[in-house]
Amino acid sequence: MKTFSSDGVHLAYIDVPAEGTDRGEPILLIHGFASNHRINWVNTRWVETLTKAGRRVIALDNRGHGASQKLYAAHDYRSDLMARDAANLLAHLHVSRADVMGYSMGARIAAFLALGRPTLVRSLVLGGLGDRLVHGVGLPIGIADAMEAPALHDLMDPMQRMFRAFAEQTKSDLKALAACIRGSRQTVTEKGMETIQTPTLVAVGTRDEVAGDGHKLAAMMPNAEALDIPGRDHNIAVGDRTYKAGVLAFLERRP
Repeated sequence: MKTFSSDGVHLAYIDVPAEGTDRGEPILLIHGFASNHRINWVNTRWVETLTKAGRRVIALDNRGHGASQKLYAAHDYRSDLMARDAANLLAHLHVSRADVMGYSMGARIAAFLALGRPTLVRSLVLGGLGDRLVHGVGLPIGIADAMEAPALHDLMDPMQRMFRAFAEQTKSDLKALAACIRGSRQTVTEKGMETIQTPTLVAVGTRDEVAGDGHKLAAMMPNAEALDIPGRDHNIAVGDRTYKAGVLAFLERRP
């Protein structure tokens, strides 16, 4: 992985060239909470899928995650700051415009990027996040408590157990993740969503109990559509073939 400094925070990223002819349409991928670029995008074969479609793929490890710098104050994980990290990475790579796909927390970051830097975002794919971008604050605050519990077996709540187990599996810094949950709980108003003119695809699994309703979120936006990922929950949907096919088709038809 390569590294760069985003306003003094050291972040790791990959920059993978297109296979064959480069379409000249790079895409930035932003992973979800407790994950990293490899778990979210490489292991699920998203990078392979997109590069084979002629797209340069850029993906970072968000602050507090993966190989990037760990921070321990909640205010260091505001969604606008993490969106600025994404913008800074594109500037570092001299990319003036990109398609942007985020999953779960990464979708929240992508939405803030589209709000703050609309000319930078050619199109937007919000995966694993529906109307809880507006009518919710992401994952329950109890996930932070789960990160700080002495051990996994001390947790009884199924969602707390799921995310703690996932964080341990990804060898994450639990203290940094607790700060991230507490600091990245910003929402976007319905009026704010109405201002996002960027072509948008909202993709949510039909069994996802975390994301909220993708169709309701898409209906708030002037240029958005919803994609159901049949039979998939929040964790499994990210690598689904229906999701991949839907994104590729969306990228083909968006302006």
